[in-house]
Amino acid sequence: MEFPPDHTHTNGIQPHFSPSAPVEQRRVGLVYDERMCKHSTPRGESHPENPDRIRAIWNKLTSAGIRQRCTVFDAKEVEDKYIAAVHTSNHINLIKTISSKKMASKRNKVAARYNSIYFNEGSSESAYLAAGSMLEAAEKVAKGELNSAFAIVRPPGHHAEENEPMGFCLYNNVAIATSFLLNQKELGVNKILIVDWDVHHGNGTQKMFWKDSQVLFFSVHRHEYGSFYPTGDDGSHIMIGEGPGAGYNINVPWENGQCGDADYIAVWDHILLPVAKEFNPDIVIISAGFDAAIGDPLGGCRITPHGYAILLKKLMKFSRGKIVMALEGGYNLNSLANSVAACVEVLLEDKPIAESFEAYPFESTWRVIKAVREELSAFWPVLADKLPEELTSKVAPLLQIYSSQSEDEYDDGPNTLSEDVTIPLSKLNLSEDVNDQVTATYSQAWRSELAKIDVWYASFGSNMSESRFLCYIQGGQTEGMKRPCRGAVDKTKPKEVTWKTVPHRLFFGRESTVTWGPGGVAFLDPETNNQEKTFMCLYKITLEQFNDVLLQENVRMDTRSPFLDLNALDFIEYEKSVSLEALKDGWYHNVVYLGKENDIPILTMTCTHATVEGFKSGKIPICAPAKEYADTLVRGLVQGKQLSEDEAVAYVQEAATKPL
Repeated sequence: MEFPPDHTHTNGIQPHFSPSAPVEQRRVGLVYDERMCKHSTPRGESHPENPDRIRAIWNKLTSAGIRQRCTVFDAKEVEDKYIAAVHTSNHINLIKTISSKKMASKRNKVAARYNSIYFNEGSSESAYLAAGSMLEAAEKVAKGELNSAFAIVRPPGHHAEENEPMGFCLYNNVAIATSFLLNQKELGVNKILIVDWDVHHGNGTQKMFWKDSQVLFFSVHRHEYGSFYPTGDDGSHIMIGEGPGAGYNINVPWENGQCGDADYIAVWDHILLPVAKEFNPDIVIISAGFDAAIGDPLGGCRITPHGYAILLKKLMKFSRGKIVMALEGGYNLNSLANSVAACVEVLLEDKPIAESFEAYPFESTWRVIKAVREELSAFWPVLADKLPEELTSKVAPLLQIYSSQSEDEYDDGPNTLSEDVTIPLSKLNLSEDVNDQVTATYSQAWRSELAKIDVWYASFGSNMSESRFLCYIQGGQTEGMKRPCRGAVDKTKPKEVTWKTVPHRLFFGRESTVTWGPGGVAFLDPETNNQEKTFMCLYKITLEQFNDVLLQENVRMDTRSPFLDLNALDFIEYEKSVSLEALKDGWYHNVVYLGKENDIPILTMTCTHATVEGFKSGKIPICAPAKEYADTLVRGLVQGKQLSEDEAVAYVQEAATKPL
């Protein structure tokens, strides 16, 4: 959506044609290797990030005659010394050894520690090939052997952090290649623009170049105030970098799904392109996720293949067209293959691309663009001018959409593209395309398995009140709550309720919560102390339901995979507690084993030992509970016939005032 400089357009997006193609055929490299298909789920379970993704791309490029016009080169494994520029030695050792025979029995337990990760006997080789292929492609473009290149690789990389695989990503392929180019001084690459158009925020890449002024990192993604994967504040527009890198980190966080060609082009024209022109990169690297494509089951956005072609075409004007693309996400095989094909055709031929279609951005898109421009204007004066009203007043209506911020009950409307994986998967109404069903199929597999296993969920806080706990199972809210819970997928009530006491310390901390407002909430010291006695209400529920409660307690929406599976359950009985790395930003990510009742494991969720030390030192505030929250605990204790009302009030008061 390219508007004239005076912004006097009146009817949607005006026709725009890029300059004519040069006479000389552009040299475009492709790298693909079937060995990267060896990375798959351990027992062949369905999963959105699967080998068919790159096979579909390769088949499309071949059948369309595009591959034959490119320079195809072999994948090769990356060397550890180049990985070490962005990942720790522990991380490298994990990925290098995870597929070995000696790790076979531990593989699933290790994967359970991380957020949305699986391993098998082919994971190590695939990860090394993916990173090595991207590095090789970048080097060839930097040397001038190729004008541009597309690395068709998996596993993807942009979520992988310095010391942690996550979000289907093992090594950060783009970060490794970027660091390599900057460190090889003979290549003459001093400034790199990374454009991450995957629907999810590139948290790993952002952190790796957070203080680096040689890298301009740009990510446009669904954010929804931190509730969309990977959740948290990292993808916020106020995260602009630090020190020398201040102003070199640009996040464009969508407030909603459904964003399509017009929204992305508006961001290009009014944020990315003006800044990129000032930055003047030596090379452009694209974290090319295609899960914002129309029909993607995880993304819920609407970019068309033609839209991706326009976005890429607009970037060709920089660094003399030296562009290296690395595959990230994209889970609708048809949309994925067609979008990649459209992009490779743009890389091959600098031919005119029409941008004439009647479409406007959403009102929320203009709001986000204005906020980003204002935040960055001190670093990039080109963004300081206010956008004219006649431009930003042209908006498209936002159709029925699910806001994952609200946790309300969900409406299955006809507009299925507005829905995403954060909705309970039993309610997803995706298209009939087989690939669109992958996520739901995978979810049903683990849910069916864990629905057969019973556990006791032991509550020491507001969930001691059965009406409050049922909000986590059936949805809704009870007296004193500021917002409703969305509930579990399986809304069956607990099979049994009982009580017991445990030798652990109850206390209250943190200053406020979204659910209860100002005031502390209950925590249980995971350390046993025979001088203490805490009442616990035990609910007999399935391990599937326990996972849904765990997600809601930690303000997470991702239901693609369980965080506490059968392997983790075995592990916790041996280790007595497990801190779930995938939920580390939540307050209750430490699952503690409290023994058995009628041969069924008793589990609770609380903070870690390290967090307790934080409370003791004053780094994390100790805070008495608000009246509404305290009343809920009292109500639970009284209705459960454990204490009289006066005794229950005194019990809560003692826990709130007794020093840790």
